Amino acid sequence: MERLVGKYCKIVTKEPGEDRASVVTGILEDVDYKDGFILVDSKQGLGCLRINTVVAIKPRPNKEIEMEYKRSHTKTQNKKHYKNARYLKNNNKGAVGIGTLIVFIAMILVAAVAASVIITTAETLQQRARTVGSSVIREVSAGLVIEDIAGYTDVNKTTIQYLALLVRPRAGTQDIDMKNSVITVKYNNLSILKLNISLITEAGANNKSVFDTPIIVNGTYSNYTIIDNCTSTEYGAISVLDADGSMLSTQGLNDGDRLYILLNLTALMPEDNGLPVRGTISGKIQPETGAPGVFEFTSPAVYPKRIIDLW
Repeated sequence: MERLVGKYCKIVTKEPGEDRASVVTGILEDVDYKDGFILVDSKQGLGCLRINTVVAIKPRPNKEIEMEYKRSHTKTQNKKHYKNARYLKNNNKGAVGIGTLIVFIAMILVAAVAASVIITTAETLQQRARTVGSSVIREVSAGLVIEDIAGYTDVNKTTIQYLALLVRPRAGTQDIDMKNSVITVKYNNLSILKLNISLITEAGANNKSVFDTPIIVNGTYSNYTIIDNCTSTEYGAISVLDADGSMLSTQGLNDGDRLYILLNLTALMPEDNGLPVRGTISGKIQPETGAPGVFEFTSPAVYPKRIIDLW
């Protein structure tokens, strides 16, 4: 039957139980084997016949009708094609929407990558800023302060042989490691001194004064004083206030502590055997972190006593 589609045919049908057959003439439009029907365009209009009622089907030559069917069918197809093309031309929102969606997704991905980079950079900068800020605060607020300087002259009161500098940490200073703190002294030359750990004791040891404080050896007081064993490269120390004992145990100076630093000027100025009258000396105590304690003074013209207040 597929070969007869579009042709003018004579179709003979007979319903079950009937004796007479019916004849239908027209153009065979379509054959539907699935539902069991055929479509026929006859003079009475478009109709359908059941395939199981078809007894015979025979094409009949009718050129005019077939040509008219072809023309109308072609016209219908062209019209339908034109309509579809026109619809696609006037309704391109789908394609534009997909392109916009692709661009939008690309922008989101780029923004996400940029945001990730910015967040990572901001976190890194924040950490570095916090570290630098803490270091700057510690550098600015930390340090040592010189509260008092006393000198000790020789027997003839002509030169100052020893110096005792009373120092304390600045407000807000963390622990200062005196082992890593150096002292620079300027007179005829520039001297650099470091702490001698064996030359550290507490104040009032053996009821002696600062300049006569003895060295402790194996838990007992020796016959040697701290000040006499200080050299041109090493200084000694006497802990005045040290509630937690950090200076004696770890050489750490913390908030509230007071420390006398002892310098032997006869070792630093051997040519004058110490600081002469009207002599000018300067120096500073530089901790590992923070501001140094700076001192500079000129000795008096006369030394009335052996202990001279110089600060």
